[in-house]
Amino acid sequence: MTTRILLAFFIAFGVFTSGICQTKRRPLKGKVICIDPGHGGTALTDSYRVGPTGEREEWINLRVSLLLQKMLKKKGAKVLITRTEDKEVSLPDRAKLALDNKADLFISIHHNATADSSVNFPIIYFHGNASENVASVSFGKELAETLLKYLHNSKTPVSLVSDFTIFPDAGASVLRNTYGIPAVLAEASFFTNPTEEQRLKQEIHNRNEAVAYTEAVVAFFSKPVAQILPKNSKVPVIPAFKVFQEAERMTPIARRWRQDFDEARVFMSKTDAALLRESYDLFTRSARSFPDSYLAAQCHANRSVVLRKLGKAVEAGQEDQRAREYYVPILAK
Repeated sequence: MTTRILLAFFIAFGVFTSGICQTKRRPLKGKVICIDPGHGGTALTDSYRVGPTGEREEWINLRVSLLLQKMLKKKGAKVLITRTEDKEVSLPDRAKLALDNKADLFISIHHNATADSSVNFPIIYFHGNASENVASVSFGKELAETLLKYLHNSKTPVSLVSDFTIFPDAGASVLRNTYGIPAVLAEASFFTNPTEEQRLKQEIHNRNEAVAYTEAVVAFFSKPVAQILPKNSKVPVIPAFKVFQEAERMTPIARRWRQDFDEARVFMSKTDAALLRESYDLFTRSARSFPDSYLAAQCHANRSVVLRKLGKAVEAGQEDQRAREYYVPILAK
């Protein structure tokens, strides 16, 4: 009798451990993932999302998304997609698809534009405060690593930032309306960089990007998913100043984002109040011109230093919180 009991135990234990191994080998099995190819259907009305030789962002977003859809399905995931052709889909409908289907992850796929054509690095947005939206930040870190691996080099800077950096009042619609689900909006590269635009036209480059997303998703679900806390449960959202939007980011002023930062750093070491105010204004303009850049967090931190020198401790504390909650450091490997 004892032998039979032991045999039954080992069989049951084997089934149990086999199930664990299967889960580890196929972490996406049963997961519902919503892919959102950004924009769409606006070629005749939108002159912003186009590269130097005419490649449009919404076309790139869709190509990468369709490749990613196939890859995730092969991994066992149930994959939803907000559009499969070049057509406009409303922002509420994009979020609704994820909510109605109880998605485990929401990924909005984008590519970026700015006045400085030399710029090319990834920007990944999460909604709200980093200390509350921990799961989205965790996925953003996985994605940052794989985007560098497949599209850039390991020394390329990455911005992992709150959507309040670019939309100070409410954040990005698709992230705001899917809050509670791990979710990011990712700009993998800049189509305004002439070299990158040519790469983005190539299927192999689009495929590499889809592979980067796939590896990040697998890595994310291979570990326990952190809880997402209610918004403002740990710290309040403190809206920043108005920042440049779309067309404004293509202006000569916006092109000075790095120059403004460098000049501001020189002035912030001074004791003269007029020079300190000039430093503050230059840091502000740099952050307004490129609020999601890898220098923007330092702009806020430096604004805090200058504000304290000018005797404005409350405003300095708000700047410290923005730098801490809205910008997540990504260390180069």
